[in-house]
Amino acid sequence: MRFVGCWLALLLFSFILYCPFVRAKDLKNSCPTCKTIVENFEKGLDRTSKKNFGGGNTAWEERKLSKYETSEIRLVEILENLCDSSNFECNHMVEEHEDHFENWWFKKKQKYPDLFKWFCIDTIKVCCPKGTFGPDCNACIGGSENPCNGNGKCNGDGTRTGDGKCSCDKEYEGDLCLECADGYYGKQRNDTFSLCTECHESCKTCTGPTNKDCKECKDGWLKNNVEECNDIDECANESSPCTESQYCLNNPGSYTCKACDEACDTCTGEGPDQCKACASGYTLEDSKCTDINECINSEEKVCSRENEECVNTKGSFKCFCAVGFEDQEGVCVETKQTDDLSKNESLDSETTKVLESAHQDL
Repeated sequence: MRFVGCWLALLLFSFILYCPFVRAKDLKNSCPTCKTIVENFEKGLDRTSKKNFGGGNTAWEERKLSKYETSEIRLVEILENLCDSSNFECNHMVEEHEDHFENWWFKKKQKYPDLFKWFCIDTIKVCCPKGTFGPDCNACIGGSENPCNGNGKCNGDGTRTGDGKCSCDKEYEGDLCLECADGYYGKQRNDTFSLCTECHESCKTCTGPTNKDCKECKDGWLKNNVEECNDIDECANESSPCTESQYCLNNPGSYTCKACDEACDTCTGEGPDQCKACASGYTLEDSKCTDINECINSEEKVCSRENEECVNTKGSFKCFCAVGFEDQEGVCVETKQTDDLSKNESLDSETTKVLESAHQDL
């Protein structure tokens, strides 16, 4: 019995420790869940507004619709479609507060038509009015009418969570989101309003829109003798920042290294006409590096085996047994003739495919 008592005490202690965590998690998710429920409730109202009625005696329809409009049947139809079956938080909230929905439906709807305010804010208290936050729905920094002075988002806005601090838009900084961040300058400003506009691309900080207004240049830019931030051309340096098989392309404030054309061993730019030296298998012709066709330009036979065919490729060549021959231990021998014509055709077809593939590399 003593063991059982200790176990129960430990279980109770663990539950007490776990409860604040669960409550914090519930609070974080509760307002979005409540909003979804109310949105789906309003969709349900619209979906059932004229259900099972259409055509016929209008006066009779109005009498019947009037009864259905406030009926328990209609409420049940709406409640049954508020949540997806897999959404545990949504279904749990609807089940937990079903009495509140019935109370609002039959007694409060006329007086409190705004279901979100009545249910989520005033009754179960999981949301706050816009511009407020936290358990007591305190006003966000900058006031509930204009949180963060319109230049950011209030942490916890509209929920019972958060600390009300501002997460400023990229143009702004400071507790009140009234100061311009680096890379922006104040075009207009007073005690409650500021408009921060982006600096020139060369400026890290600035006082105006041009490269003459830079207080400090960004990396990759340098002030000249008239105090303008100008781009540094890293590619103009004697020692290139790129490897020998790349060429340097200058960008505003930076540079990019791009691979040379396959015809080039080294290069100064894009294409085979920008080679400083040709790659192996290429030769300089008409001011650009072009492929050497070893199969026809070589003084010596490049494919040494009998019954072998040379196929030129980009920068090189390949040797294959000719059609009608196959490689057997390094020797091209004639393909054996059999009564199975399809087998011979298949062998020739495979050889042809290999040759065609090599030609396509050109």
